[in-house]
Amino acid sequence: MPSELTLGESLAARGVSRRAFLKFCASIASAMALPPSVAPAMAEAMAKAKRPSVIYLSFQECTGCLESLTRAHQASLETLIFDLVSLEYQHTIMAPSGEAAERSLHQAIEENRGKYVLIVDGAIPLGDPGYGTVAGQSFADIMTETAKGAAAILAVGTCASFGGLPKADPNPTGAVPVSHIVKDKPIVNIPGCPPIAVVMTSVVAHFLTFGKLPDLDHLNRPKAFFGDTIHDRCYRRPFYDQGKFAKTFDDAGARQGWCLYELGCKGPVTYNACATVKWNGGVSFPIESGHGCIGCSEPDFWDRGSFYQPLPMSLWTNRGKTLAAAAAAGAAIGAGAAIASRMRQRKLVEEK
Repeated sequence: MPSELTLGESLAARGVSRRAFLKFCASIASAMALPPSVAPAMAEAMAKAKRPSVIYLSFQECTGCLESLTRAHQASLETLIFDLVSLEYQHTIMAPSGEAAERSLHQAIEENRGKYVLIVDGAIPLGDPGYGTVAGQSFADIMTETAKGAAAILAVGTCASFGGLPKADPNPTGAVPVSHIVKDKPIVNIPGCPPIAVVMTSVVAHFLTFGKLPDLDHLNRPKAFFGDTIHDRCYRRPFYDQGKFAKTFDDAGARQGWCLYELGCKGPVTYNACATVKWNGGVSFPIESGHGCIGCSEPDFWDRGSFYQPLPMSLWTNRGKTLAAAAAAGAAIGAGAAIASRMRQRKLVEEK
């Protein structure tokens, strides 16, 4: 159960210096696009906060979301669990099992009712209780019961946020996202397959600092991380604007880093921070490794056509006309630049 110590007292007891804590807060502020001046205020507010009780439930999922969290580079799992929060229940990584584990869950609910943060990954099957049960309870019943006492809910990963792969056609288990079941609690969707770990830790840090959830978009995603498309921040964007597109994954254009739009990249219609926060300790992201974005942080991404065909505009009605015009303009600019280059070369030859 959560200690009565504040977070600052808990950090001091663990030998964490104020300098190290300020550095951590600065990284979180930067990740959330907050000004550097916020870091000291964040450190002061978080130091006075009590460690919140966190219950983490996993349903129809592949454990990829938890794997992503345990590999967070800006805030380690140890930092998250032992310093920022008091993780009461997560059956994949907790020490107790069986009846002892379930007692931990029910005790955490009762002792922290109305105060704990509920993190959920995975979709919830409604087709048959037998598709998912823990300790004889269906996933749907566990979700409903645990959500009642939560202060806020973080739907982590695309499965919990939008149904994800379990919900993909023909959806044999009747999988639904968290928001389909819970209607009376604030829900933050942090989609991605898997989601970016620093987004999860940043939302928790924001909740601790300001006592409220961050600003959300129309799909309840944190605007700080989902306010721009991957295309908007992609280092290959200049090639898109010039009409330079790789035609295969191993042609000259691909080797020169040209845009992967014609190879199926969904970056223009996918909102996420992959291009700026990146993965594997900030090393790269899928497009930087040579593969187009598959749009995994968007609803129903699995059913929106091939990952390796250019965007079907009929499926992206909100941005389709804009994208088509941009692609056409980019191609025209590229063609115009090529013609101009040939004319300059011809003029130089004639002058000689």
